[in-house]
Amino acid sequence: MALIAAKRFSVEEYHRLTELGFFQSDERLELIHGEIIQMAAKGVAHEVCLTRLLRELPKCLAETVTLRCQSPITLSPDSEPEPDFAIVRNRDDDYFEGHPQPADILWLIEVSDSSLAYDQSVKLAMYAAHGITHYWIFNLLDSVLECYSDPYQNQQGTWAYRMKRIYLPTETVMIPQLDTQSLLALGKVFPPNQ
Repeated sequence: MALIAAKRFSVEEYHRLTELGFFQSDERLELIHGEIIQMAAKGVAHEVCLTRLLRELPKCLAETVTLRCQSPITLSPDSEPEPDFAIVRNRDDDYFEGHPQPADILWLIEVSDSSLAYDQSVKLAMYAAHGITHYWIFNLLDSVLECYSDPYQNQQGTWAYRMKRIYLPTETVMIPQLDTQSLLALGKVFPPNQ
């Protein structure tokens, strides 16, 4: 019996399929390791957390960085995820010439409820492997902020982060990668009753 292999896509092929109208405009998709992944539907708590982050993050960020929300980043020829937030270096063209790549990315944020296990495993390993220094997960199931930093590869070849800090909704957290010391009050971000 012959083995059947799944077709893996490159970023270029993925873009071409999009241009040809292969996907519906309201589909939430990401290209991860050559696979086209349908993203989970966002719940009310997820939307509230996104809205609050959109309100609070610009207050904390200097004009020396760019805040992108649910926009693609290109990590490799076969991976183009769309994190909830990407804090990237400013560029004169505002990334008109191409999506941010690892050298542009200062910090990534995912807001997670139904996607928590995926964000803590597949995305965490992928972000670490591409040298993303800071990765935050707003874990809505456990009502904590998980802050990961210092990517490394273990002896088995698996990528992860050396440091993981947990913050509660009643705490404040230092914004990474900025020259100025700026704090984000998590009580203004987590949805009520979280």
